[in-house]
Amino acid sequence: EVQLVESGGGLVQPGGSRRLSCAASGFTFSSYAMAWVRQAPGKERELVADINIGGRKYYADSVKGRFTISRDNAKNTVYLQMNSLKPEDTAVYYCAARDYYSSSYNFWGQGTQVAVSS
Repeated sequence: EVQLVESGGGLVQPGGSRRLSCAASGFTFSSYAMAWVRQAPGKERELVADINIGGRKYYADSVKGRFTISRDNAKNTVYLQMNSLKPEDTAVYYCAARDYYSSSYNFWGQGTQVAVSS
């Protein structure tokens, strides 16, 4: 059974930092690109960051220079380090996995809420 389990969400003040983790199981983690996707209330899902099997990274313009995606294939875990958080970063953050041949994400986690507020 494929599982993607996110953790690390919560309430954080503007300017603060948070690290999200996503533990994967049930598939060959090292063979999949991994991503973080967020959805704010009333808005479309937004691809925040993606890291492919070779380590190449993509970031949305809205988070460049503030967020860092990384992966640990030995632990089957992908991370999202979020710094200089803004209220507009408030959203449910989902972990997703994409195999080499797919242009869309095959597997999704249940999401973790991040709220940026004073």
